[in-house]
Amino acid sequence: MNPWKLSEEELKAKGAVYTAKEMCQQPDAWEETVDLLQQQKDKINAFIAPLLAKPELRIIFTGAGTSAYAGDIIAPWLREKTGRDIVSIATTDIVSAPHQFLHTGKPTVLVSFARSGDSPESIGAFDLAEQLVGELYQVVITCNPAGALAKKAAAMQDHILTLLMPPQTNDKSFAMTSSFTCMLVTGLMVFDMDDFASDAALVKHVAACGRQVMSAGHGLPELAAAGFERIVFLGSGALYGLARETCLKVLELTAGKIAAVSETVMGFRHGPKSIVDDKTLIVMWLSSNPYTHEYEMDLLQEFHHDEGGFKVLAVTPAPDAAVQAITDYTLSLDEGAAGSWGSDAYLALGYVLFDHILALSASLSRGVAPDTPCPSGSVNRVVKGVTIHPLAE
Repeated sequence: MNPWKLSEEELKAKGAVYTAKEMCQQPDAWEETVDLLQQQKDKINAFIAPLLAKPELRIIFTGAGTSAYAGDIIAPWLREKTGRDIVSIATTDIVSAPHQFLHTGKPTVLVSFARSGDSPESIGAFDLAEQLVGELYQVVITCNPAGALAKKAAAMQDHILTLLMPPQTNDKSFAMTSSFTCMLVTGLMVFDMDDFASDAALVKHVAACGRQVMSAGHGLPELAAAGFERIVFLGSGALYGLARETCLKVLELTAGKIAAVSETVMGFRHGPKSIVDDKTLIVMWLSSNPYTHEYEMDLLQEFHHDEGGFKVLAVTPAPDAAVQAITDYTLSLDEGAAGSWGSDAYLALGYVLFDHILALSASLSRGVAPDTPCPSGSVNRVVKGVTIHPLAE
């Protein structure tokens, strides 16, 4: 069963069969990813533990587009948990200005997320790090064992750890969905192996919640068809990374027919709020952190008292009567929990399913084929037209 209540034949006719399948398979794929990590636990520990013993170690999460946003979700959580120098820098930034982002004299782990591993920026960032960083270690997290990045890593095994995702996550559709979330699970767990059992249990719980979300739909297909022309996604900390990814998914799957933007909860008042009109849906991803939640409630109260005809959808960890009282729509990831998650990064893993339902529904309601939303080829599944220029020593 899928939240769009469409048969496989109907999805094929609408050009949505791959996207829908890859969205719906995610909870199962997360659990399979955890099983793969469990099988490789000793190998991962042998590689990661000595690196974490280095007090000056720097960890960079990288990728392009959706792959970069996985790092945007993980880095704030891992920085808080470890107190280390951990950042998320897109490959598109690294290749164009490497000296601004790669520190020559600091031991560094470059963690590359890549669905296909064939984008020029993935290879470019990999090579530039090898060229510029004196003490470099690389972790390649990819869905494609035949991709250029996986092959390059295989030829340089001494300082590189390669982790392959379940085969079905090498998404056939244009937009990254199961590839993104399984790489997110992996990135969350590989640097937290001491808590592997508790993290695995949390993934299992999120997967159970996710199955319920994908089964119920929660009225999101109907909401997506309501005629919104603009959608704003808001989140704080790790959930700002989620806001960036969910914004991109709506843009991609509707071929830009819906104007989507993202911002932090606190940053929205500082100019970006100007985009709001009576054709706008505001989606706020609410944190499980009580302190952060105070700021979210302040902005929700402001929206509640504003005029203008826009609508607000709040997504919460668990049912929240105070939020429900001041929003137009409220959805909860876990309908039965008290809301104790411990990490917004894991919360993001479940939250993204609401957006996947919304984005695919918006695409279908506007006559776009989600599997190939840009048939002209001006935007591609694997980016084209990029030249990586050699960097002089």
